Amino acid sequence: MDLGISGKVAMVAASSKGIGYAIAKQLTLEGCRVSICGRNEETLEAAAASIGEETRPYVVDVSNPEDLNWWVEQTVQDLGGVDILVTNTGGPAAGSIQQITDEQWQDGFDSTLMNIVRLVRSVQPLMAESQWGRIVHITSLVAKEPSRMLPISSTLRAGIMALTRLQATEFAEQGITVNGVLPGHTYTDRQKHLAEVRAEREGITPEEALIRQAADIPMKRLASADEIASAVTFLCSQQAAYITGTNLLVDGGLTKGIA
Repeated sequence: MDLGISGKVAMVAASSKGIGYAIAKQLTLEGCRVSICGRNEETLEAAAASIGEETRPYVVDVSNPEDLNWWVEQTVQDLGGVDILVTNTGGPAAGSIQQITDEQWQDGFDSTLMNIVRLVRSVQPLMAESQWGRIVHITSLVAKEPSRMLPISSTLRAGIMALTRLQATEFAEQGITVNGVLPGHTYTDRQKHLAEVRAEREGITPEEALIRQAADIPMKRLASADEIASAVTFLCSQQAAYITGTNLLVDGGLTKGIA
């Protein structure tokens, strides 16, 4: 299927590895020119080389507003505009709600929520000018089913669902769609870290923690990053032009509530 986005310029945050990398790779395969960012220059350069020649890497800390402004400006300068924005970030600190410090809450707020506010504020006028845009926020199933181990993520990502709906309503007449994708347990470095946290708490090995996690999923396996990326890529497409304000679970049926 031709998704109708060949030649579009896409920005994908936190994309040197994991889900962000998979999204950047799939958008490139659809003919997009992709701007990726990450904090580690070496990892980022390797990711860009692997994704393709049309990929531009930028060293950016998404919790830093100056970095975000610079990233948008450089992308426009180097690639000529912004048509697609995928917001993404590494997850905030894990731990019990009583153990999480004020500093960890603030760090999570800046890296998980405010990067979305700031990036959308910067790119929306560019999309409005061309009367076409796609914005997808990568959040988590904990937005719908809070996790005791992830109080910061659960709280902030639930708020991002509301923000997604507000942005979608605000920008709809400008030809801009705004959607969220809520991944379930996906085999990434973040998932391996959470398995280590669970293993320590339950007195098991990280490998056993991953097996137990998969056993709880109706499909009996973790997702691959590519499976999350496929959902995101479709929402970025011309075919998804009438889908906006949705928060799409991609979790193998794990979430028990009504979506």
